[in-house]
Amino acid sequence: MKYTYYFLFFFGILLFPKQLGAQEIEGPTDDLGDVSDAFQESFFEALKQKGIENYELALVALEKAERAAKEDAKAKAVVYFEMGKNQAFLKKYKEAEESFKKVTATEGDKVEVLEALYDVYYQERDYDAAIPLVIKLIAVDDDYKEDLANLYSRTKQYDKAIEVLDDLDDSKGESDYRDALRKQIYRHTGNTAGQITKLESKIDTNPKKEQDYLNLIYLYSEEGNTQKAFETAKELLKNNPKSELAHLALYKFYLTEGDVENGLASMKKVMTSESVDKPSKYKVLGDFIQFVNANPQYENELTTIVTTFANDDNGAVYEKLGDYYVTKGRKDEALTLYEKGIALDSDNYSLLKNTLLLQIDLKKFESALTLSNSALEIFPAQPLIYLLNGVANNKLQNTDAAIESLETGIDYLLDTPKMERDFYEQLSVSYSLKGDTQKSNLYAKKALEVKDTN
Repeated sequence: MKYTYYFLFFFGILLFPKQLGAQEIEGPTDDLGDVSDAFQESFFEALKQKGIENYELALVALEKAERAAKEDAKAKAVVYFEMGKNQAFLKKYKEAEESFKKVTATEGDKVEVLEALYDVYYQERDYDAAIPLVIKLIAVDDDYKEDLANLYSRTKQYDKAIEVLDDLDDSKGESDYRDALRKQIYRHTGNTAGQITKLESKIDTNPKKEQDYLNLIYLYSEEGNTQKAFETAKELLKNNPKSELAHLALYKFYLTEGDVENGLASMKKVMTSESVDKPSKYKVLGDFIQFVNANPQYENELTTIVTTFANDDNGAVYEKLGDYYVTKGRKDEALTLYEKGIALDSDNYSLLKNTLLLQIDLKKFESALTLSNSALEIFPAQPLIYLLNGVANNKLQNTDAAIESLETGIDYLLDTPKMERDFYEQLSVSYSLKGDTQKSNLYAKKALEVKDTN
């Protein structure tokens, strides 16, 4: 008996007639014509084995399906695609490459096959072979241009990589990833002078392009030529008076020169700009906090700048400002900021840790208990949170809860003797509160026996 089967080819889903009870799935399908029972049995077995990660057994079943397909090229293409995926899972990349090539030989440049083959080449680090594939994929999805820039960089075709990065910046705006890749390329080439000459030439040709100025500022800064970098930033602002990105460079130069008025003005423009990304704004805030730390008379300006983040949903702003107040010994103000930050950014571990430590330091034990309980749901393997939870419970006379938390947390310790000592000391406190002097003394002794590692 034979059935007409339809394959949703590139997702490995086999669709069969409604009378067999299959759900109808929309999508591009290829009519394989009549396929034998032996084929469908083996193919389904392969899908089942792949689903439970038995890739070797899946390949055995696919070999049977290949034989059952006989001369049906379309059925064989489906099999080869599945073979390639299983071989890739087994890191048999050469075999996977051959399987995917068999598919393209009969089916042409199907996007899903090109993507699978690209992944294989990338895993093999055969970047030269990957480039033509990615160029084909760009025709379908121009997000692959970033991949192309990366591949050009890895194959040391640095000029081509920079060209693609510049094209992407022109069409999509800047990105941290592309900026980091460009700087990596500059470091690899070591030809800073050549890059500077090229950028200066590009600026002469097109003095309105911001990214060229920013790249030139970076190269001058890398050379230690601060004056030229500063002059380039001012030239950018002169040729592009509405440039907000220019102020990313200018504020630091102004502050270094002692021109606080212009430095603050540039900072405010950065903070209120829609063109500057959040990570860059946080970096500017961090720099300004350092400046205010050395020049406390400008603290009011710091508060004003922070208000520009009033609607920000990232706790990093409050963490940075809280850190500043901690260094000034203004712990209550710091805790208020930390708590505002953690309400926005509950999975920020650094902020969480600082908040809990300060809550306990300021004897806000109820708050510390509530926060550490919720934190353990997000970070169930962080021993410090268990320790702080134990401290808060001890302070609130919740001895059983403290013991449970401390005994759980100590199992997550990895060669951190100071924290191990803290755990034992808190366990000693817990049992002392329970009136169990024997166990309290036992843990006190254990705390004394912990040796610091050198």
